[in-house]
Amino acid sequence: MAKKKFYAVAVGRKKGVFTDWASAEQQVKGFAGAKFKSFPTEKEAVSWIEDPVYEKKPGKNVEHKPSMTVSFGKDDIVIYTDGGSINNPGPGGYGAVVEKEGKRQEYSGGFRLTTNNRMEMTAALVALREVGDTKRKIHLFSDSSYLVNGVQKGWARKWQKKGWKKSDGLDAVNIDLWQSLLDLLDRVDVTFHWVKGHAGHDLNERCDKLAVAAARNAPTAIDTGYEK
Repeated sequence: MAKKKFYAVAVGRKKGVFTDWASAEQQVKGFAGAKFKSFPTEKEAVSWIEDPVYEKKPGKNVEHKPSMTVSFGKDDIVIYTDGGSINNPGPGGYGAVVEKEGKRQEYSGGFRLTTNNRMEMTAALVALREVGDTKRKIHLFSDSSYLVNGVQKGWARKWQKKGWKKSDGLDAVNIDLWQSLLDLLDRVDVTFHWVKGHAGHDLNERCDKLAVAAARNAPTAIDTGYEK
């Protein structure tokens, strides 16, 4: 049985996520400048629509290793984060788990109106701020390709250097959060790792539960960067 795919249409006759190619094709076929992409999960598709960036395909000689095959030093700090919003945009929440010196700490919170990507980024920001300035190596795991690629592939740095313009000439989004994150990364040694969501990773699943609970708890906090 073929795996289900989600087709994200960012630019087309109708913007949205479709569960079959025939419906998605109607929105993009013959439409000048159409932007669309398929994803294995609805969450990834929805997040991509917020900032539809196409990744360059790696060369044949590039070796890709699973994010979970990571070697940790005994003093390393490990962080897991997740975030999302209901109906995107809508009420949102974030969750983070920090493992440091043999202890585990959890963080979560919510906002009345925000987006998936903003909550993914907020989760990382909250966790890193809680860790504070440190000389220890930090490993941060997230199921957000937007967040991980934005850092590890240098997208955010390039947008910043170009006056927050993307390669297609359009304005970058979530500039306030990217700026805050880049400022933090100038002070600490962090490697971001992508992990597949809802794939049985205990701490990723825990962060998801924290984020969902926060989003569903009728949050009243204002995400000023979004509601400006």
